[in-house]
Amino acid sequence: MSDFYENEEFRNSISTVNKEGKRVWVYPKKPSGRFYNARTIVSVILLIILFATPFIKLNGHPFMLFNIFERNFIFFGIAFGPYDFHIMVLVMIAFIVFIFLFTAIFGRVFCGWVCPQTIFMEMVFRKIEYWIDGDFRQQKALKDSPWNGQKIFKRSLKFGIFLVISYLISHTFMAYLIGVDEVLNVVKAGPAEHPGGFIAINVFTGLFFFVFWWFREQACIIVCPYGRLQGVLLDKNSIAVAYDFIRGEPREKIKKGAERTAGDCIDCKICVDVCPTGIDIRNGTQLECVNCTACIDACDNVMEKIGKPRGLIRYDSLSGIEEKKKLRFTARMGVYTAVLTLLIALITVLMLNRKDVEVNILRTPGMLYQEQPGNQISNIYNFHVINKTFDKIGINMKVKNMDARIVLLGSKPEAGPQQVMEGKFMIIIDKSKIEKLNTKLEIGVYQNNQEIDVIKTSFLGKRETNEKN
Repeated sequence: MSDFYENEEFRNSISTVNKEGKRVWVYPKKPSGRFYNARTIVSVILLIILFATPFIKLNGHPFMLFNIFERNFIFFGIAFGPYDFHIMVLVMIAFIVFIFLFTAIFGRVFCGWVCPQTIFMEMVFRKIEYWIDGDFRQQKALKDSPWNGQKIFKRSLKFGIFLVISYLISHTFMAYLIGVDEVLNVVKAGPAEHPGGFIAINVFTGLFFFVFWWFREQACIIVCPYGRLQGVLLDKNSIAVAYDFIRGEPREKIKKGAERTAGDCIDCKICVDVCPTGIDIRNGTQLECVNCTACIDACDNVMEKIGKPRGLIRYDSLSGIEEKKKLRFTARMGVYTAVLTLLIALITVLMLNRKDVEVNILRTPGMLYQEQPGNQISNIYNFHVINKTFDKIGINMKVKNMDARIVLLGSKPEAGPQQVMEGKFMIIIDKSKIEKLNTKLEIGVYQNNQEIDVIKTSFLGKRETNEKN
């Protein structure tokens, strides 16, 4: 690595804690520029999707639902339950591998552009704060000012709006967990009828309010494990928000009338002023950096004013800065890509072969055949019906490959929406039809007179020749 990064003493501390161990409150300067405008557009689109999705329904059912309490999940209108656990595990593994691959190539782009914490903090709550309290200097002055009428009004207005938005987020969050209809029932009925739901919504509201009012960037620096993953996922070829030290060093402030012999960085520290985590990007890649691009916009604005080309701070890799190399596809990226491709292929095959109604039939273990009147014998079977649809279903069964009779032992095989039904039945066959001890059977399963499956099993029976002997 370049000699420029040999002194990394700054990594022994974080920007939001001073030497005495006390919190250093970050007041970032209001950003502006092409990246900030692009992030605003992306954030608006994602927020619309977030708040609108719980209200979208297909055939009267939620488009997306993550009901962990009842183990009921709906993805894009398709119901998933405990019986699809293997598919969900593979999807989670594929998502983790995707994070590894994406981070190895593009660094923490997710954090700056898509992460809900960043979107809400920088694109919702921070914008409200700029509107009410002003830019960073006004915010500092307001904090240090005595409690007068103006300060009380601004604090009350800001915290009131923060609380309303936190309630909106918590209700949306609960709608993803239990469904928007159930949330509306909880709200309409009141806390007396639904104390659990009332408590949950208020706990989530308090948590969101605490995070976006006080905890803020600490959620990214202290709590989120993704920043720590950078240390093992990023290398010299990974794309990140980076300072071009080759072009920028040595730093020197602008002096009127003097010929400039230093690098392009004029040490204005605006890149530090706009950073929501309070770091100096010129020190290199840091776990506190969420790739929000605020420093890129700020530096580009300065470069334009002093007549220098933009891009002193930009998306680039360390190799790209040091050696002017473009992004290379490394062996590690190849391994991640291969694993991810295999997982996606496996998930695709499982989804294509996934059935709305799944029926399993097994001969009851430990039981021999039974003698029946009329020179017949029978076997007892267990059936297991998994209904993955939103409607109640009933099935019929018949033996396809030989003359046999099915007699149900108990209720008709019906299963409610997303439920499992178990039962027993007998298959009765004339001894004259049996040619060997273990006869292979094919049982057709029918729903609304349409064959939905054919299940192969065996019938244990006494040979007719034995009877004659």
